[in-house]
Amino acid sequence: MTISGNPQFDLRNLTFRETPSQDDPEKVRAIVEATGFFSEEEVEISVELVRERLLRGIESGYYFLFAEDDKGKLVGYTCYGPVTGTESSFDLYWIVVDNDFQRYGTGKLLDSKTAALVREMGGTRIYAETSSREQYEPTRTFYRKAGYHETAYLEDFYAPEDGKMIFVKKVV
Repeated sequence: MTISGNPQFDLRNLTFRETPSQDDPEKVRAIVEATGFFSEEEVEISVELVRERLLRGIESGYYFLFAEDDKGKLVGYTCYGPVTGTESSFDLYWIVVDNDFQRYGTGKLLDSKTAALVREMGGTRIYAETSSREQYEPTRTFYRKAGYHETAYLEDFYAPEDGKMIFVKKVV
């Protein structure tokens, strides 16, 4: 699919890599901040997870899938990892797509490829959590369309009137 306004971009031309590079913390910061969606604390967490992976490798428990266009621009990424103490459950910590590449299937492709990687690692379920605030309705809609279903709701988890919604996707 070619994105209108950017005839050079085609989802089929995306390249994917799993190993973070030294410049990824700042690339992640840039796309997470640019969404305008996340708090400064959340932005810092997204960057810290990449740094932790760079420092400790897979021992960190954080795995990544980075999507880049044909010019090497980071257009989206996922961060995921096995849930400690479980046999085959994984958390999806982050899925973020650059604003210019949203609504064209980039997130769906990242999620699908991440699910395949989880399956290869022996995972059978992916858990994703998000806020119950109205701001996060597009996120919840994305998860539902990507095959996740709501499995739990924790009232007032993040703050009064801001619950935690947990979604799960089977990947067997």
